[in-house]
Amino acid sequence: MDIFQKLKRNGIIPVLALDDAGDALPLAKALLGGGVSCAEFTFSSPAAEAALSNVAKALPEMLIGASDVLTAKQAECAANAGAKFISSPGLVPEIVEFCLKRELPVIVGVSTASDVIAASNLGLDVVKFFPAEACGGLCALKALSAPFPAMRFIPCGGIDANNLNDYLKCECVIACGGDWMIDKTLLAAKDFDGIGKLAKEAVDAMLAFEFAHLGVNEINNDEADKTARFFCDAFSFEYIPREPSIFSGAALEIMRNGGKGKNGHIGFFTDNVERAVFRLEARGYSFDPSTARIDADNERTFIYFDGEYGGFAVHLIQR
Repeated sequence: MDIFQKLKRNGIIPVLALDDAGDALPLAKALLGGGVSCAEFTFSSPAAEAALSNVAKALPEMLIGASDVLTAKQAECAANAGAKFISSPGLVPEIVEFCLKRELPVIVGVSTASDVIAASNLGLDVVKFFPAEACGGLCALKALSAPFPAMRFIPCGGIDANNLNDYLKCECVIACGGDWMIDKTLLAAKDFDGIGKLAKEAVDAMLAFEFAHLGVNEINNDEADKTARFFCDAFSFEYIPREPSIFSGAALEIMRNGGKGKNGHIGFFTDNVERAVFRLEARGYSFDPSTARIDADNERTFIYFDGEYGGFAVHLIQR
């Protein structure tokens, strides 16, 4: 899996500005504990190089990059410190040239069509839309991306919990950068547990888990029809025949000839199954790959967990 695929699965890229390199490791551990396994250290802060080096050495599972890189020399320093990718607020050909020679992923900032064309001409297919909100937000990004279907974007600047999911639902967006979960008051107080909680809240908001439906196994079509009609008649639910099931309303699925789970199954919506599986596997859960449904981008949109819970199989489905 390449760096950009890893960033896409993370969805959120915290941008870290530190004055004290000693804060880097406990901060990175807090983010990991909250389900965020990537971050950028901004080179506009004095401790960036040392902070990046500290985390790269101690936490190889953390995908660490350098942001606000303005010169090829800074890119070289960041790379030598352990940065796995370089991010710049603008398009600096010397930075791109250095990174391409080092086979180091580079993300340049764009805000106009001319910027995107210049980046594409340099061989780049992922760019940073910056500063996102100041440049017109999601509407501007959709308009900017329309002539460039092969280009993917990482919006940064003004992204927070209120607009994160709106950006992530845009097909051209692979991830979003921001610092809203790095509360400056908590950081000053070295309350890394508090920052970890904010990171988890950000991940939970991004995944947006929600109960979808309950599936009940019946032994044949006649019994399924009878059960479905009971719920529809008794509770005024809509009768919705499908294959291989009948829905009584939107949240009760009666399986015509049985199905996964001893008693049935429970489905949960999420905004992105790939990101959900990535987070849940990191927490020790496993999935049955034979049940996955794959979209045109070769990403999972549906999958069952391994095992049963209370006699029910459990699956995720993309909202």
